[in-house]
Amino acid sequence: MDPRGAEDGGRPEHEIYRLDPMLRDCREHLEYRWTRFSEQLAAIEAAEGGLLNFAQGHTKMGFTEDDDNFYYREWLPAAHAVELIGDFNGWSGWALEREDFGVWSLRIPREGNNTDHPIPHGSRVKVRILTPQGDWIDRIPAWITYATVDSNNFGGAYDGIFWRPPKSEQHQWKNKRPRLEGAIRIYEAHVGMSSEEPRVASYREFADNVLPRIKDLHYNAVQLMAIQEHSYYASFGYHVTNAFAVSSRSGTPEDLKYLVDVAHGMGLVVIMDIVHSHASNNASDGLNGFDLGQKEEDSYFLAGEAGYHKQWDSRLFNYKNWEVQRYLLSNVRWWLEEYLFDGFRFDGVTSMLYNHHGINTGFSGEYSEYFGLSTNVDAIVYLMLANKLVHEFVEGGITIAEDVSGMPTLCRKVEEGGVGFDYRLGMGCPDKWIQIIKHVPFGEWSMHELVSVLCNRRYTEKTIAYCESHDQSIVGDQTVAFRLMGAE
Repeated sequence: MDPRGAEDGGRPEHEIYRLDPMLRDCREHLEYRWTRFSEQLAAIEAAEGGLLNFAQGHTKMGFTEDDDNFYYREWLPAAHAVELIGDFNGWSGWALEREDFGVWSLRIPREGNNTDHPIPHGSRVKVRILTPQGDWIDRIPAWITYATVDSNNFGGAYDGIFWRPPKSEQHQWKNKRPRLEGAIRIYEAHVGMSSEEPRVASYREFADNVLPRIKDLHYNAVQLMAIQEHSYYASFGYHVTNAFAVSSRSGTPEDLKYLVDVAHGMGLVVIMDIVHSHASNNASDGLNGFDLGQKEEDSYFLAGEAGYHKQWDSRLFNYKNWEVQRYLLSNVRWWLEEYLFDGFRFDGVTSMLYNHHGINTGFSGEYSEYFGLSTNVDAIVYLMLANKLVHEFVEGGITIAEDVSGMPTLCRKVEEGGVGFDYRLGMGCPDKWIQIIKHVPFGEWSMHELVSVLCNRRYTEKTIAYCESHDQSIVGDQTVAFRLMGAE
């Protein structure tokens, strides 16, 4: 067979077709996907100077500074007026000016050689918006890096916190990223739930008390849940309200850096659960508060039913939007650059891959289930860009897809025609373990059934097999250990 085709203008055939010749039956869809990715990447390179540059939105948006000025910028194309408010100005409001492409900006000149910011470190901040309906509403800035709620005020609203500590209070990194040796062995953890006492544990307590135990158990990677700020604690971190902010229940940004630094010093790579599959439905303290009823191209989210996840009660991103891509890709780079995470487990990938989000859908392995009109190509193009970004920015960077569908090409390199993940979670393995332990007497365990489940994967794509995660041990069930111990 000629490895070149008319559809690709003579370009050598992608590696995915050699690895799995059956994919040639889906060539039209896969080449469309590749074309969409290539065109988007070319547009980014032409307009922004490259993918790495594009993913530096945090250096231009939110609170930034240069040698001459301090700035605050926000993307609010539907707003009629915007003000910055907080305890630093008596909540009276500093007016922003509208710039190109729906960006609003505030510039404060430096006075002489003064390095002190006009907004003191730790100040409470919000952005006040005049909506198209003529109402003033207060929101937490979209690019805020820290947000808290007054613990003495039950049910109180979150505030954005301006985080710019003096150098003496900033974390000083001591350890470089470790190199992953051999097969990855992951310990999944929720920092807040790691205490032996009935309270929320801190990042520093986890670093000092739990990381040594993880190391002693011969794991080489720790995966942290619930790092991005989420106002609803019972969501286990999956209803993110502030994507760039660390969860304040366990400490400050400097405390989280201390945890990552200690882990690196032990030779542990640190993987973060990143939630780009959806966002919290909260308006007062989340990104959803920036939906002012504007047209879809001016919003972070899709419009109507397409922008709402019925099972999760959350908002769905408009992945084809330029500014949404900037926001999410910059979020990826932010956690890698600012906190030295070594990679990500992307949450809810199945929901991203398909327009039906996997709801009431079974996957038999028939390729037409993966590549067709139900496929969300916009989201896949975003994931291809995100994977390319991680692997370019961090040598040895790790990306893991939480996907139950088993989409072919998900864990092949982008340049091979794949989506670019390094691993897919073998989510059927823990479900089978729980089923057997709960319902099958020990003497009736079927080795054939166990082996079949463990081998039910694409041998050309890496899969992480595991016996349990938070899906089994927290969400309505027990840990394997408690199941085995039983009533005793």
